[in-house]
Amino acid sequence: MSALGNNGLHHNSASVLAERLQVDRGALPTRARDPHAELKTKIHRTCILRLGAAFVNLEGSRELGERVRAIVREQLTAEEAPLSPSERSQLEQQIADDILGYGPLEPFLNDPSVTEIMVNAYDQVFIERAGMLEESDGSFLDDAHLLRIIDRIVSQVGRRIDESSPMVDARLPDGSRVNAIIPPLALRGPSLTIRKFAREALSLADLSGLGTITEQSAQFIAECVRGKLNILISGGTGTGKTTLLNAVSASIPEGERIVTVEDAAELRLQQRHVVSLESRPPNVEGEGEVRIRDLVRNALRMRPDRIIVGEVRGGEALDMLQAMNTGHDGSLTTVHANSARDALHRLEMLVLMAGVELPVKAIREQVSGGFDLLIHIARLVDGSRRITQITEIAGMEGDVVTLQDLFVARAPEQRGAYGSPLLEPLTTTGLRPGFLTKLKSNGVDLPSSTWLGAV
Repeated sequence: MSALGNNGLHHNSASVLAERLQVDRGALPTRARDPHAELKTKIHRTCILRLGAAFVNLEGSRELGERVRAIVREQLTAEEAPLSPSERSQLEQQIADDILGYGPLEPFLNDPSVTEIMVNAYDQVFIERAGMLEESDGSFLDDAHLLRIIDRIVSQVGRRIDESSPMVDARLPDGSRVNAIIPPLALRGPSLTIRKFAREALSLADLSGLGTITEQSAQFIAECVRGKLNILISGGTGTGKTTLLNAVSASIPEGERIVTVEDAAELRLQQRHVVSLESRPPNVEGEGEVRIRDLVRNALRMRPDRIIVGEVRGGEALDMLQAMNTGHDGSLTTVHANSARDALHRLEMLVLMAGVELPVKAIREQVSGGFDLLIHIARLVDGSRRITQITEIAGMEGDVVTLQDLFVARAPEQRGAYGSPLLEPLTTTGLRPGFLTKLKSNGVDLPSSTWLGAV
């Protein structure tokens, strides 16, 4: 069923659900009600009734957009509302966005400077620009209006949201990540979070231009990817792990077969020989779930040259480690962690979630034997994203996994001056990586200048 068709079909169910949601907003301040709310709702319903099956038959076509705008203009004229030309034009655009797209979200989705949209309630919308949060002027008419937009988004990818399934992860057609949660779990009404994807995937050169990484360290990472090192990217929420993973994966040679496994398909690889797999949640009867771990196991049977897992969050960490320790070199994945060392502790915990009783030392041996390189990325308080460590996983010393920093971004000696950087650029430690032999066996002869700088 099409998204626009779903708009008409789900309109009543979303309205009924909104009426049944008893939300106590208490004494929290709310924005003044839109003076044109009733007019918008009336014209919206008239458009849906007049268009009928055209939603399905003309979806995505220019003709549908033209017909919607013509009906909106006609209805605005018929209503004889006292509107100035600018108000009439703005109202026409808002109603058309509501019918054809995602309503009040459209301006933010079309604004490349907005990286995240957070709808706390129908009358409270925050956005993120340049890593900093700000409250916007956007708002929905009411809970029913917000629910209709949420329902349209999730139905596009075959998901559903209602009282029996009150939270859902989905994505927009451009790959932007969506999370929605409604009462009774959300106390102030439906809540929606959208993490936008850049219209064009960033490359390592782009990240170097943004100051996330230095040119020298970007060249080093690219050579490590070509040399089939197993790489783990760690970082906190919203630090840019997936963006970095996408940029790093661009260095995979064109002739290799790549299988990607994700919870919600977000990666946009540039190579042609790519198979993308996406997990599936259980249906309303609690059946049909396909976990990341199931897809990783299946990927091993697909003759992959590279396996890329968007993020390890559970028992699939064990399957990834076993694959990397049995000949599947060049694998890439990400993990939530606050530091490079913490990433290893997280992996240990995730392996234990697989339900297999293994000694901690055995797990650490799998980690040290599987991964070669660890890249940690952080979001600083000024909103910038910076790679803070590029670290070799060098092996075991006793019961401890040995880490060797190859590039480090240190705090400046003098802090506090206005405009002073929070971190210095990544600089090499001068230590010789232990994986040079592995790189050479995979056809990459890494010159010393790559990690030492010009000599």
